[in-house]
Amino acid sequence: MLKKFFQLVILLLFTANCGFTPIYSNKNINISIEKLNFTGDRTINNHLKTNLYRYKNKNSSNKIILDVETNYIKNPLSKDSTGAINKYELMALTSITINPGNKKINYTQKKIMENMDNKFDERDYEISAKKTFANVITEKLIQKLLEF
Repeated sequence: MLKKFFQLVILLLFTANCGFTPIYSNKNINISIEKLNFTGDRTINNHLKTNLYRYKNKNSSNKIILDVETNYIKNPLSKDSTGAINKYELMALTSITINPGNKKINYTQKKIMENMDNKFDERDYEISAKKTFANVITEKLIQKLLEF
């Protein structure tokens, strides 16, 4: 009985496939980001730099220079009867200039955050939101660069 159970489990493991394939596995990314210039929010810029560094390809003939300007805004959305803020809107505004060609792309990412009693947790949540913003902006930017 135990032997049949293991055979069934092994059979299911080999036959059941979720169909996962990496996004860029079959695509030939023929771009090379040679130089990055950043201004604005340091946390978002650091995450963007980390994400874009992997697209530095010395063999590519398509050399790109990016000028990135980021702004991070934390707007209060609602207050309770005592005047304490309940919700914030976190917004990352990113303007990217692609050289050569001087093409300009703007991205806006928004997220609503509840006010937390523990300010340490709130700061960690903001940092993770900034990282998420940077990841989404990087994915959109690479898709746009592949179109050019």
